[in-house]
Amino acid sequence: MRRILAEQPVVKVTLPSSTRTCRGDSLPDLLVAFLALPSDTMQPQRDLRGLWLLLLSLFLLLFEVARAGRVVSCPTNCLCASNILSCSKQQLLNVPHSLPSYTALLDLSHNNLSRLRAEWTLTRLTNLHTLLLSHNHLNFISSEAFIPVPKLRYLDLSSNQLHTLDEFLFSDLQALEVLLLYNNHIGVVDRYAFEDMAQLQKLYLSQNQISRFPLELIKEGNKLPKLILLDLSSNKLKKLPLTDLQKLPAWVKNGLYLHNNPLECDCKLYQLFSHWQYRQLSSVMDFQEDLYCMHSKKLHNVFSLDFFNCSEYKESAWEAHLGDALTITCDTKQQGMTKVWVTPSNERVLNQGANGTVTVSKDGSLHFEKVQVEDGGVYTCYAVGETFNETLSVELKVYNFTLHGHHDTLNTAYTTLVGCILSVVLVLIYLYLTPCRCWCRGVEKPSSHQGDSLSSSMLSTTPNHDPIAGGDKDDGFDRRVAFLEPAGPGQGQNGKLKPGNTLPVPEATGKGQRRMSDPESVSSVFSDTPIVV
Repeated sequence: MRRILAEQPVVKVTLPSSTRTCRGDSLPDLLVAFLALPSDTMQPQRDLRGLWLLLLSLFLLLFEVARAGRVVSCPTNCLCASNILSCSKQQLLNVPHSLPSYTALLDLSHNNLSRLRAEWTLTRLTNLHTLLLSHNHLNFISSEAFIPVPKLRYLDLSSNQLHTLDEFLFSDLQALEVLLLYNNHIGVVDRYAFEDMAQLQKLYLSQNQISRFPLELIKEGNKLPKLILLDLSSNKLKKLPLTDLQKLPAWVKNGLYLHNNPLECDCKLYQLFSHWQYRQLSSVMDFQEDLYCMHSKKLHNVFSLDFFNCSEYKESAWEAHLGDALTITCDTKQQGMTKVWVTPSNERVLNQGANGTVTVSKDGSLHFEKVQVEDGGVYTCYAVGETFNETLSVELKVYNFTLHGHHDTLNTAYTTLVGCILSVVLVLIYLYLTPCRCWCRGVEKPSSHQGDSLSSSMLSTTPNHDPIAGGDKDDGFDRRVAFLEPAGPGQGQNGKLKPGNTLPVPEATGKGQRRMSDPESVSSVFSDTPIVV
């Protein structure tokens, strides 16, 4: 197209003075004025095709001139004041299409809008910083709806009928600072709904149906580093990540509103809110009477000590051992405050303390390279901000001994565990693997030797004989205590000799030797010497 136009001769067109001012004129009027020009104003054309191309190019040129020179008037049923456009309470079903590009504040609240599509405006509103859409019937918002408003800083979507916040819904609002979503029906919040919103400072989600605490919004290192207010009040939260909430800085907890939720009653919950009350955090101090918890299907105030039977909260001190490295934070309620530390000896900590071990970090925290005993005491942090000042006192307790290292603790625990296991194994061996098998006792064979019995009472062992097996030895022995009667008149009670009596002399065998007892005969358990009978 451009090549064809370049080959055509240049035609100069001079419009009459009555037609030169086209500001506000419509395109058909301009075309009529152009066609009404005298024929002598145009050079004759030899090629009819070139004439048609010339007319087409003039048409496009006049269209652009009319579009650029036209002043967009204020839409119907709207009120325009400078760069403010108010279309509130007009029962609008759709957003007006003809919106001035210079609009900075657009008020569409209190209408009947139900859907916010991607093409809700044909004009790119690069100057718009405030958009009010509250009190409508919005139940759908396109993920591309905010592309035409890249510099939006304040968005009000409260009092609508939104049920879910899909992923990347607000990712095009990278400059947004305040987002109002309260009084909707939101029950599902996608983890990536607030992606790429690094400038967001205040998020209002109260009076919805949220049952899962969105920890990813406030956790340290999250995607909303400037968030100072998160309103989750009047929802359906039952459980809170108490451990994670305790680790949050004070300037985050100061703007975390959790009142009017059916939380489960617990002493840890009481300790959490008591700490916030001790720090005078706004999220607790402003709504103490509205902090409830649920127990036995009844609501109770969180600070009811009589009901919970919880111990009273006491601010704990920082503890350290000799030689430890320690960092104490000045946990202020406002971010970016200037902090000054004073030691227990009333000395200001600059770059280095009096003892050469204390320094102040860039973030205002107090750092001890190696804690000494003399470092113990109460330190005071004076914080100065733009709106208010704050004073914090921190107590440090130093124990006059070093703490065992990690490896020593691990070795001690390992040794203890091995000792316990070994003790259990030995006990099991003693109980189940001893040679005493009393449950396998056989039938005792009558003794064939009358003289094998002891004449005195003693602890004896008697071999088990199996009459069926022909007197074969059993695997075990039957151990028992036998009390025998005196064998003869020469013995007294308990086998003692009476005065003047002696033991009977054993009869000699055929070879004149004493007969030794049979290996299976009764023998003393206290001696290995055979008993003479």
